[in-house]
Amino acid sequence: QVQLVESGGGLVQPGGSLRLSCAVSGGILAFYTMGWYRQAPGKEREEVARDTSGGRINYADSVKGRFTISKDNAKNTVYLQMNNLKPEDTGVYYCNLVARLYGTNYWGKGTLVTVSS
Repeated sequence: QVQLVESGGGLVQPGGSLRLSCAVSGGILAFYTMGWYRQAPGKEREEVARDTSGGRINYADSVKGRFTISKDNAKNTVYLQMNNLKPEDTGVYYCNLVARLYGTNYWGKGTLVTVSS
């Protein structure tokens, strides 16, 4: 059973940085496409960044140039580096994996990011 555990969230001032981590167990990261999503209070969950089966990475317009998704296959971990954070980046951030072969979706339980002065 694939399990994802996010960490790295917290309270940060506007302009600050955070790095979120998503530790993957029960599966080999290379067999999945990866993504990060977020859900702000009272809003729908939205895609922040994800790679595609073709190798291209898509970012939401609101985070382009500020957020970077990456992974370490040896550590089976996905990261989201977030720079120049803004109050509108506040929300619960979720890690997502999609199996390349069968398209099965896996989600973590999320980590809360709060950007406030």
